[in-house]
This record gives sequence, C-alpha cells and structure tokens, in this order.
Amino acid sequence: MKDQRWILPEGIEEVAPPRAHELEMLRRELVDLYATWGYRLIMPPMVEYLESLLVGSASDLNLDTVKFVDQVSGRMMGIRADMTPQAARIDAHHFHTDAPVRLCYLGTVLHARPDAFGGTRSPLQVGCELYGHDGAESDAEIIALVLATLRTTGIADFWIDLGHVGVFRELASHAGLDRRAEETLFDMLQRKARPEMAEYLAGRVSARNAQMLLALVELNGDASVLDDAATALADAGDGALAALAELRAVATTVMQDNPDVNLHFDLAELRGYQYQTGVVYAAFVPGVGREVARGGRYNEIGSVFGRARPATGFSADLKTLLIAGSRAGAVEKSTIYAPADSDPQLRQRIVELRAAGEPVLRALPGQHGGALEIGCTRELKRGGDGWQVVHVS
Repeated sequence: MKDQRWILPEGIEEVAPPRAHELEMLRRELVDLYATWGYRLIMPPMVEYLESLLVGSASDLNLDTVKFVDQVSGRMMGIRADMTPQAARIDAHHFHTDAPVRLCYLGTVLHARPDAFGGTRSPLQVGCELYGHDGAESDAEIIALVLATLRTTGIADFWIDLGHVGVFRELASHAGLDRRAEETLFDMLQRKARPEMAEYLAGRVSARNAQMLLALVELNGDASVLDDAATALADAGDGALAALAELRAVATTVMQDNPDVNLHFDLAELRGYQYQTGVVYAAFVPGVGREVARGGRYNEIGSVFGRARPATGFSADLKTLLIAGSRAGAVEKSTIYAPADSDPQLRQRIVELRAAGEPVLRALPGQHGGALEIGCTRELKRGGDGWQVVHVS
C-alpha cells in the first residue's frame, strides 16, 4: 500500500499560506479590539484534568472531549473542547474581587466528533466572558461585542437570534414536568415537532399548560413576538414572565447603541440549554449553514470552582468567521528577493527594509530556484543609486 502518512484525520485541517496569514492578522485585530473594550487576554492550557473541563450538566461537552490517562498522575485528562469553562476557572482563582472581570481568549480547541454539518473538529475558538454582573447591560455589552467582531471580520449582512432558556424552563416547572420529561420535551421543541409535543403532553399536563408549551413553537419573528408571548404565556407564572422581561430589556439595550441591528426572536431555539441560565443568542449569515457566533448567560458555571459568579459571554470559530467575512487589507505582503551577495550595502538595505515592515527573503548560496520559483514578485537589484527594489521581470 502506498505511504499515506500525509493524510490528516477527518475534520482536522492544516492552514497554509496565505490563509494562515489572514487568520493571524484577524486574530491580532480582534485581540486589540477586545482590549479597547477592557477585555484582558488569557491563555488557558490545551489539556486539563477532566473534572475541570466538564463543568455543568452539558452532555455534549462530555461527548466532544478527547480523553486520555495522564502518564504522570494516572488521572484522566482531556483536551479542551471549549474554553469557556477554563475562563470561569481563571476568574474564580486569579481574580479575588466582587467587581466585574472581563476576559478574552483565542486558541485551538479539539472536538472528538464533527458537528452535524461535518465541519472542522479543530476550531480556532475566539471569545469574551464578563463575570460579576447580572443584568441586561452586561448581556447587551457581550452582544455588542459580537456585532463588533462580525464587522471587524468584514461581515455586514447578518442577524442575531435571541431567546431565553428561562421561558421554557419555567413553563416546564409550572406544568409539573420532572427533569426527564423536561429533557424529552426539550428535544422535541428543538425539532419544532409540534404534533409530537402535543401527543406527549396529552394527559401529562393540564390543557392550559400544554397550550402554552406548544405556543413556543410559533413564537418567533421580530420584536412583536415579545408582545405575542406576553399574551400567550400570561398564565405561565412569574418566572416565565420575568424571563420575557429580561429578554426585552436586553434587546432594548442592544438597540440603543445599535439601532440598525437585525434582531430575530425565537423562544424555541435554546442553544446551550444544559448550562445556560438566561438570555441566549446566535449570529447567522445568509448562505452559511450554521451559526457563526453564539453565547448567553451561564451564572452557575463557576460553582464547581468555588465561585458561582454571574457570567455571560460568547464564542466563535475564527476560521468560520474568515470564510463568512469579506476582508480588505489582510493580504500577505509580497516578499522581496535578495540575492546571495556579501555586499555590506545589501546587508544594510535588507535591515532597513525589514525595519520598515517589508518582508525580505535572502537567497542561500547554491540554492535551487530564483525569485519567481520561491514566490517573490519583487527583488533587490544593484543600480547606480545602490540596491533598489524592483518588480521581478
């Protein structure tokens, strides 16, 4: 059999020039952007003990995590599938304050399985987290950062899908459903399988509770959906109505600074339901078959680290953002070819060009291939005025 050691595992890809340069330039821009908002960069480790990575009750994170035995301690370790739990641990153990803490991160994560779209298993995850404040203003700040991230990436046409896990959770509790029944119904709701939901609820809950749970399937659209929901769920109890009020407050705050943003509301689309505790949202771009960013409030995630602070944040895959966006100015500079010449003036000219930000490739004595073969479109040539940069002819 022919040697195929060059083949990569399914869903694992490498990035070559010029795409790698484009990703790196975008990474730098986003880290600088977040710094202007007061978000400080963290660099969590690629691997940790398993119990530190698998926080909350999200089974998806467990299935997505690649696990192995640490040869030093004998304990189970995992390669991070999501950097959000790591950020929560850093907040809990590095910042001993009740004041808000803002953190950002950018690094590779690894998924044990591809997503439903057969995409990458090694996303370059970028995200921001805000700890220590529980209110519409902090949720709106994170959503505003999502908008700034999309615009920096060159994505102009997008919409934000908004929901609140508390609406369904409070409705299920109000109807008297136990945890198992709630999870079963949640799965049906995500598929918007209304007839299946109606059959499942019949005889389990009152007719009015069933009516309100079924209404979630249809409660999606523009801001008028919130008024429709307030009417349809009028008997849902204080918890569900409070969740609707929170959702409205976040949307209003977002619109104050971003009046042109396209907000869509969907009370049945509950991403991250297993560990989110409040408002949830995702950004979508026409023509892209999946969300390009997602986030929400998850106030309980830090409890396993001894500090259950209020928390809200978002994350995205930098590779997906770059594909969805249309950026200008991130093109890799053409390299200048310098001949293998020991002239001191040439050496000085190379130093000057590199100090000015110009990429200069110096040829090696006896090498194969000239400027064009190496990919250089410019070269240094000696003239009457010394060494000058000219286009390769």
